[in-house]
Amino acid sequence: MAVPSRHTSLSLSRRQLLGAGVASGLAGLAPGAFAQEWPARPVRMVVPFSAGGAADTSARAVGQRLSEALGQPLTIENRTGGNAVVAATAVLGAPRDGYTFIWDAANQITNPVLLKDLSFDYRTAFIPISMAVRAPQALVVRHDFPAKTFDEFIASAKARPGTISIGTPPSGAMGHLAVALLQQRAGIQLLHTPYRGGADAARDVMGGQIDAALITTSTARGTLASGKTRMLAVTSAARSQAYPDIPTIAERGLPGYDMDDWFGVFAPAGTPDVAIRRMQDAVAKAAQNPALAASVTPMGMVLVANSQAEFTQWLGTQRDLLQKLIKDANITIS
Repeated sequence: MAVPSRHTSLSLSRRQLLGAGVASGLAGLAPGAFAQEWPARPVRMVVPFSAGGAADTSARAVGQRLSEALGQPLTIENRTGGNAVVAATAVLGAPRDGYTFIWDAANQITNPVLLKDLSFDYRTAFIPISMAVRAPQALVVRHDFPAKTFDEFIASAKARPGTISIGTPPSGAMGHLAVALLQQRAGIQLLHTPYRGGADAARDVMGGQIDAALITTSTARGTLASGKTRMLAVTSAARSQAYPDIPTIAERGLPGYDMDDWFGVFAPAGTPDVAIRRMQDAVAKAAQNPALAASVTPMGMVLVANSQAEFTQWLGTQRDLLQKLIKDANITIS
């Protein structure tokens, strides 16, 4: 749609101006004017996971610094349900005006093979902007679980196949996939229980409703502080700076095992390029803030803030790996 000149726009009615704004998603602004003004009001970041988990915690920590970098408030909105599809649908239904983004995770690349009859294609519906953080995961057990080490946990699982319960945030997410790969590589069978979010799984392992949980180190932190859980291993290729005494699963007999969770910023397709570029710049600037590193490092999170091209290329590689794992392990969700 041609943008009217200043003289012409003065002759348009209010209704015509509003209609033009809705149709373009830019409130009738010329590209140059939009570039100068964005962001001119608060920005919304939708988080598909429950409050208190790693996704929410990291979104709020990074979001505070993004707000500073953007010069506008950035609000976090938790929209759970549907294996993150509820949030994705809400974002896709919002105006494509550069003021709504999603803080998403592996479901961007796993949902297409886990869910039937999706009303959209993740690859074309969303634009990757930047992976903000990696979130190493940890195997934790209730405080009175007999196994004291990772090796003892595996031995116990082999002795009692299908009886040790383990919780993860939700079906098909990185925690679930990490459990599936652990079972494949270690030759064990666990009783998997999916939860809406990591905080929910953490609550039940602390309460003794489940034997173990595979959750991010940031979510596990509170359970350890309570004294109601013990951490046996982490899923990263290298030991966590926050938990240097905890071994990796790779070093305990499963070389190459590397199943970090991660969170990144995506925009709905059709979002103005200037908003995407400036958001990526804001993520990079936020990651350089020492205060952000000080807040996320103790939780075991690792700041990434890669470029849009790097993130897009990595997603392609991850897509191949995880979709194959889902098919090989016959992972389904109800």
